[in-house]
Amino acid sequence: MSIEEFAEFLVTNIAKDTDLIKVKRFDTDTGVILEILISESDMPRVIGKQGKVANSIKSLIQAKAYNDNIKKIKVNIDSF
Repeated sequence: MSIEEFAEFLVTNIAKDTDLIKVKRFDTDTGVILEILISESDMPRVIGKQGKVANSIKSLIQAKAYNDNIKKIKVNIDSF
């Protein structure tokens, strides 16, 4: 399972509008940027109180990246 599929799996199980979830990967010189786009209505569910759910998602993605030998990864969660 790729890092994009893993991120999509995590967010799909939290969000309600699963058809609107998009995960994009950008490889840069400094590392990998993973952009997760969700609907505006799902933003409170994915962020959680005081950002705890979002921080947990980012931690799990960073752990997966470590297992996949991705040295540096940045995770952006945004709505459209």
